Amino acid sequence: MNVLGQAIGELCKIVFPISEERFVGNPASSAAVCTLSSMDLLKKFQNSDILDQICMAGRLLSENRGIDSIIDYVFQSQNVRTIIVCGKEVWGHKAGHSLFKLHKNGIDSNHRIVGSHSPDPYVTSSEIKIKYFQESIHLEDMISVTDYGMIEKKIKSLQ
Repeated sequence: MNVLGQAIGELCKIVFPISEERFVGNPASSAAVCTLSSMDLLKKFQNSDILDQICMAGRLLSENRGIDSIIDYVFQSQNVRTIIVCGKEVWGHKAGHSLFKLHKNGIDSNHRIVGSHSPDPYVTSSEIKIKYFQESIHLEDMISVTDYGMIEKKIKSLQ
């Protein structure tokens, strides 16, 4: 990440504080949900019965650190096999787009996500973790879907 990008990121944390919300469900489940920037959608999972059928519901706001967090989580958990990527894309960052490009194309020698159109698509995850993510995780593309009922049906269809 470049110096200007880091400075802007720190400024955004002060001006636009965003809670680091995620909701843990059933650790034995093989499914997780990523609501991208749709915080209202994420909060619907908080006290829902469907949380018993997924290991976690969380958000993804950046094409770099956020993706690194997902990679680390699935590598450490190793129960997760499917991530439903839903909700509204982060304007400008296209974090969901970058997640799918990483899954399909990997990284180049500079750790840049190959094929990403995001402004700062550099990850720090090791090549071993990225390879695990590519080979062991299935991504369900529901980007732009904010209908909780549709997402709930997709979760139930995975059972």
